[in-house]
Amino acid sequence: MASHKILLTEDEMPRQWYNILADIKMNPPLGPDGNPVSPDQLAPVFPMNLIEQEVSQERWIDIPQEVMDIYTLWRPSPLVRATRLEKALGTPARIYFKNEGVSPAGSHKPNTAVPQAYYNKEFGIKKITTETGAGQWGSALSFACAQFGLQCTVYMVRISFDQKPYRKSMMGVWGGKCIASPSTLTKAGRDALERDPNTPGSLGIAISEAVEAAVSDETGETRYSLGSVLNHVMLHQTVIGLEAKKQLEKVGEYPDIVIGCAGGGSNFAGLAFPFAQDKINGKHVEIYPVEPAACPTLTKAPFVYDHGDVAGYTPLLPMHSLGHAFVPAPIHAGGLRYHGMAPTVSQLVDEGLMDAKSVNQLDCYEAGLIFARSEGHIPAPETTHAIAQVIKEANKAKEEGKEKVILFNWSGHGALDLGAYEKYLAGELHNFELTDAEMNEAMEIFKNYPKPEHLKSR
Repeated sequence: MASHKILLTEDEMPRQWYNILADIKMNPPLGPDGNPVSPDQLAPVFPMNLIEQEVSQERWIDIPQEVMDIYTLWRPSPLVRATRLEKALGTPARIYFKNEGVSPAGSHKPNTAVPQAYYNKEFGIKKITTETGAGQWGSALSFACAQFGLQCTVYMVRISFDQKPYRKSMMGVWGGKCIASPSTLTKAGRDALERDPNTPGSLGIAISEAVEAAVSDETGETRYSLGSVLNHVMLHQTVIGLEAKKQLEKVGEYPDIVIGCAGGGSNFAGLAFPFAQDKINGKHVEIYPVEPAACPTLTKAPFVYDHGDVAGYTPLLPMHSLGHAFVPAPIHAGGLRYHGMAPTVSQLVDEGLMDAKSVNQLDCYEAGLIFARSEGHIPAPETTHAIAQVIKEANKAKEEGKEKVILFNWSGHGALDLGAYEKYLAGELHNFELTDAEMNEAMEIFKNYPKPEHLKSR
């Protein structure tokens, strides 16, 4: 019988993370004075050991043994051949997915939550604040903090707080405190509520609240943690792609196409960056980050300098952005409702090493049903964006009669998102797309900001 799952032993797990900063050129983050941000300027927000990773140019960074020990609770994750999906689509393509839904939190997020909690603990930090969209990151960090005896406070985007109540319950089980954002606990939250008392919230607002809560702790015992966008987050997630490469080698395969959903960029980068390294070195592989049409950061927004949060507490980052004041439509893929994209992912898209795609909400849920009814697993709304693009590519391979190898990241399960599926099945969901007028209004925020250079890494 042919193997359905390709497995690694714990002894075969990667012992280092891959740092793509060693292989690409980047514009620096800028401070309020327009000059590059120094590590010392980030010290009130992050512990110095993580700041060192954020700016490191080393290609390979060792994974601490304490992190490895916790990783083995669910890693190595399976690589699965989606033969039933292939049959349902009638495609000659061979489809593989990395199942990151097997983690305690049900997604890829613990891959960085665990090391971030570890490095904070090592630095003497006792409390961590963060934000979360759909609740995946807040759940993961609550789990990670429980492993190291840290307190965790999570500002959860209001629309997701209401749509996904059991994510709050998961955080509570692991000892995390979940607060709907915007809240009245911070100036950033109160300002957002003053602008719009009925706002659905956004990751940009929630980030402002979490950063403010961290830096205002006069004891110095609190730091902020981010679940996506930043370099060290992308670094930690590369364990996904490094495992996938080993697993594909076991069956003599290499992908023609690599696909992942993209909101801030972490799960996509985790799978894609080890293959992007190959592409930088001459290998032919197509790499597609897939985002919601309702929040088209990579596919419509410019490559600019922008803040990562609404209040402007963060440095100016070189990234594709819809503007830090942008509040996305209340789609159910809450983890993809972010105005900006990771600078590393933005850089790779800007220089043509990756080709961004967008899909609308209804097509995503249809793809989720096709996957669930063939492969059995119910995907998270975020993950359905990757699946929708996989189905497009598999159908294209069928039309062309080509036996392509498609690899995608199954970034999380949808067992806590059944309310969204129920609404889809009842015909209560609809598509959102930005109008040209909305795009033009959002772009006004950049007119007095510096512009990043269009750099080439090769």
